[in-house]
Amino acid sequence: MNPMGIMPVFLTMTSELTKKERRRTAIKAIVTATMVLVAFAFLGEYLFDFFGISVAGLQVVGGVLFFIMGYDMLNARLSPLKITPEEVDNYVDDISITPLGIPMIAGPGAITNAIILMGDSKTFTDSTLVITSIIIVAVVLLIVLIGAVGITKFLGEKGNKIMMKLMGLIVMVIAVEFFFAGIKPYIQAIMNM
Repeated sequence: MNPMGIMPVFLTMTSELTKKERRRTAIKAIVTATMVLVAFAFLGEYLFDFFGISVAGLQVVGGVLFFIMGYDMLNARLSPLKITPEEVDNYVDDISITPLGIPMIAGPGAITNAIILMGDSKTFTDSTLVITSIIIVAVVLLIVLIGAVGITKFLGEKGNKIMMKLMGLIVMVIAVEFFFAGIKPYIQAIMNM
């Protein structure tokens, strides 16, 4: 999870909302992401086995999605939408679940880590530490998103544009790493044929 990468996207997508609506969006996004991560931590391996999905496949798809988002951030294409007061509730529900909750906060990397760390947990204490870590990171991220307005006021308009482009570049680099980490097992399987 990348608070500084999510913050500019969050602020851009919620720029037309009031402070209260922005806070509600942040809380819903964090709750959604936390529930998804906890669910995948406990059930991820079983879901992957049931659907025949691999962590590598999730990494490849996540890498492609992250790359597109990073490219849009780099080109400052995440523009605010004009919404009417009647549309606010639907808009908050829509963006808090996707793209903010999933895949921005609970993205392929976070989901993969939750599954792997829970799979490596041998004792109840280890499993508790994984879940506690997810909750702590979610709380920190919530604080960052709620405090984001103050941070952007401090940075100013040019600072925000620079930060968004820089974070877009970083997200694209993370995407490339994800993609190649995910595609490596497929290439190895082809080479071993």
